[in-house]
Amino acid sequence: MSVVTAFRFDGYVDFKILDIKNKYPYEISGGQKQRAAIIRSLVNNPLVILADEPTGSLDSKTSREVMETFEILNKKYNKTILMVTHDIKAASYCKKVVLMNDGVTSHELLRRGSTMDFYKDILNLLNRFI
Repeated sequence: MSVVTAFRFDGYVDFKILDIKNKYPYEISGGQKQRAAIIRSLVNNPLVILADEPTGSLDSKTSREVMETFEILNKKYNKTILMVTHDIKAASYCKKVVLMNDGVTSHELLRRGSTMDFYKDILNLLNRFI
């Protein structure tokens, strides 16, 4: 059973990378490379997942699917996910957001409601800096 199939059957999204398994990196898109990297990071069933801009090269639908998968990994499988992102939508899926300015922690926000509520909270905080 392939990694992609295993994730699909266990409630994860289908990352749609089976069709690129015989291609070289220069033959695939940035989004396909990103999805392949995410799948590779999950193969060994790590306790902690380090994600540096995991949705950076993805379209909005795939970005949402990746973040929903991270949310499942965190809630259902107790995985810790440390993510660095500039994407407010991606950040809104997190339980906690730490803002940094010039390498120093400036603010922390804890999610208390829905993803949409947290998205609005993050926007409100960022608007104070404008």
